Amino acid sequence: MPKTEARRWWTLAALSLSVLVVALDLFVLNLALPTISADLHASSGDLQWFVDAYSLTLAAALLPAGLLGDRIGRKRLLTGALALFGVASLACAYATSAGELIAARAVLGLAAAVILPMSLAVLPVLFTDAERPRAIAAVGGATFLGYPVGPILGGWLLDHFWWGSVFLINVPVVVIAMIAVTALMPESRSGDRPRVDVAGALISSAGLAALTYGLIKAGQNGWADQTAIAAMCAGVVALAAFVGWERRLGQRFAVQPADSSGLTWRPSRGSGPVRRERPARPAHAARAAQPLVDLTLFRSAGFTSGTALSTLVSFALFGIVFAMPQYFLDVRGLDSLAAGFRLLPMIGGLAVGLAVGQRLLSPRKAREPETGPAAGGPGESGGINAKIVATAGFAVMAGALAVGAGTSITSGTGFGAAWLAVTGLGLGLAMPTALNAALGALSAEHSGSGSALITALRQVGGTIGVAVLGTVLATVYRSYLHVAGLNAAAANAVRSGVAGGIAAARAAGSAPLLDAVRIAYVHGMDVMLWICGGIAAASALLALAFLPRQAAATPDDAGQRQVRPGAEAAGTGGPAGTIGTARTAGPAGATAASSAPAGGELPA
Repeated sequence: MPKTEARRWWTLAALSLSVLVVALDLFVLNLALPTISADLHASSGDLQWFVDAYSLTLAAALLPAGLLGDRIGRKRLLTGALALFGVASLACAYATSAGELIAARAVLGLAAAVILPMSLAVLPVLFTDAERPRAIAAVGGATFLGYPVGPILGGWLLDHFWWGSVFLINVPVVVIAMIAVTALMPESRSGDRPRVDVAGALISSAGLAALTYGLIKAGQNGWADQTAIAAMCAGVVALAAFVGWERRLGQRFAVQPADSSGLTWRPSRGSGPVRRERPARPAHAARAAQPLVDLTLFRSAGFTSGTALSTLVSFALFGIVFAMPQYFLDVRGLDSLAAGFRLLPMIGGLAVGLAVGQRLLSPRKAREPETGPAAGGPGESGGINAKIVATAGFAVMAGALAVGAGTSITSGTGFGAAWLAVTGLGLGLAMPTALNAALGALSAEHSGSGSALITALRQVGGTIGVAVLGTVLATVYRSYLHVAGLNAAAANAVRSGVAGGIAAARAAGSAPLLDAVRIAYVHGMDVMLWICGGIAAASALLALAFLPRQAAATPDDAGQRQVRPGAEAAGTGGPAGTIGTARTAGPAGATAASSAPAGGELPA
């Protein structure tokens, strides 16, 4: 493999480490909450804010972070966010009060809001359309790896060290990721430098934060909670106003291109080749801020269907991640380390699904060159189309979740490992395929804001999944309980959840109550898994109906193709380590000049 080719894939490893550190942090905190509560004398409200502060700042900062990456440079922003994540992790580890920990968790969420979209944003810039699915699979696989690894590492650390160690594990990962990103990742940014949409950033941040807070409260206190209803309504109103503002701003900012490339065709001086120039932006557009979100993306079938399907994946998956650890910890009576190991089969299935999916989607060498849209190029034949792979993946997930819905308190480890592994297999087929369809619609110039939009929708989908599916599980759980004969305190503890119910049953020394609590939780989990399976089945039908057969080639605002780091010198006119561009052929095969400065900008 040439040195420059190897560098790109090492860059991908650095990006995977960046998202892994975020995934680890998501799942270690819950393990440490009981110890933190005792050491910091935290109230139940403090414990809630330890979690919510992270989620709210993450939701609020996602969209502005994407636009800032396009404007000031994705590498620069990602490096800064990793450093901030490391510093905030240290602050969490050595916090001496609940207020300090809440503030540090909020900063962690802010850093994560940059890391997640930036890790996706550089993929359309660094990798070709054929390579992009493999890159997405690597980043997505690193995210899901945090689900079992977080509890395993966190459980081991809590058994041997103090609670702050669960945050310190972020620091070495952050340091390695920062070194790798700094040394290997080329800078990329948009060629445009319009004003930032400050009003849109404030409105979207307020709307996403309010909606997320309302969903969290609804999941905790029920959907009739007045605070939850008010917050969700305020969030929806703010997001509706944001859409109206962005549409108005987009109309002011837009320049009608002469062709689909966004450039005007003009003859060059003399008899030279035709060249393309960026049309002059009207005065009112030059004064207008760039919209935070490009609403025209939703006109793309690939972006709309891919984003919707990846959001549905988040909805269903967060239900599994929410329920299964409690099943292993409380119903099966395992410790955190053993519970984490029980989730590893899903990661094994995911790895197989990612490998099989990329094999199916990749063009295959053919004896005779093929032509037409399905052909991958001379001497290649197109792989199986994305619609079939995604539909099959969702269908496999639906079948596995339906099997998992048959779990009982007597189900063995092998049964759980089998259906979790097959769920992971389907996820590995469906998730990167859907995400690739969405990313394929993003231009290299504005991949940051587009990736932030995808990440924000997936984040909201996951939050809705936890709230809705958690409510379903709690409702079914309570309906199967019979608390007659218990005193008020014990009855409230049993109805509060499976952990409280098991603690109350053990305190009372009642084996029948212990069995009843476990059976009630498993019934609720089974109903929740049926719903997750239904979501996966509906996603299969949606993929079959709307997902394009092939992901679109990454568009470029300047009608150009991105040049990989270290490619032909003619295509890298910027500073070393900066992504440049090379012009494509014009009409009738005419070729334009092959020199452009870094960041996708065009010479006048």
